[in-house]
Amino acid sequence: MTDDPTAERKMQFLFALRSRGVTDRRVLTAMEEIDRGQFVTGHFAQHAYDDTPLPIACGQTISQPSVVAIMTQALDLQPRNKVLEIGTGSGYQAAVLSRLSRRVYTLERHRRLAAAAQKRFEALGLTNVTAMAADGSRGLPDQAPFDRILVTAAAEDPPGPLLAQLRVGGIMIVPVGQSDTVQRLIKVTRGENGFDYDELRQVRFVPLLEGLGQD
Repeated sequence: MTDDPTAERKMQFLFALRSRGVTDRRVLTAMEEIDRGQFVTGHFAQHAYDDTPLPIACGQTISQPSVVAIMTQALDLQPRNKVLEIGTGSGYQAAVLSRLSRRVYTLERHRRLAAAAQKRFEALGLTNVTAMAADGSRGLPDQAPFDRILVTAAAEDPPGPLLAQLRVGGIMIVPVGQSDTVQRLIKVTRGENGFDYDELRQVRFVPLLEGLGQD
C-alpha cells in the first residue's frame, strides 16, 4: 500500500484492466507507461483513472480505459507494425498504440482536437505518432497499406476505403452498428482471398462521420 493517492489510483486502474480480461503484458505495460491523466483536463481530471469514458472538447469522448486496452489487445500489435487510427480524440489511444508499434498515423475530423493531441505527443516525447486533421472515413491512401487499423467511431459496416488500405495479413478493429443502438466490436483479418470477421463484444461509440468538423 502507498501513501500517494495518485499512485494508489494508478494501481487500481491497472487492476481494473486485468479484471476485465486484459491479459497481454505488453498492453498492460503500455497502459501503465501512458498516463491517462495527461489526456484529461479541467473538471474531469479527478476521474482520469476511473474506468469510464469522459467528455472532451468538440462533443467527443476519451474512451473507457478497459475498452482502449481490449481494442489494443485485439490488434495483436507487433513492433514493426505501421498503424492507422481513425478518431484521434484526446490522443490517448494513439499514444498507447505508439508504445507497441513502429509508426502510428491518427486522423481526426476536428482540427482543434488533432492539434491538441499532437502537442501532447510532442510533450510526452512520442516521436513515432502523428495526428492529422482529415476525413477518417477515407483513410490515408498515401501511407497505405497498413498492418493494423483501429477505428474508434462506429460505422454501419466496415468502411470500404479502410478495408482496401489493410495489408494482407493485417487486422482492423472497428465498432459496427447504428449510433443509437449497442454496437458490436468487430475484428477484421485480411487474407489472401478476402476478409474474415469475428465479433468480440458489445460497445458504444460515437458515429463515424464523413468530412471535417467545423472546429
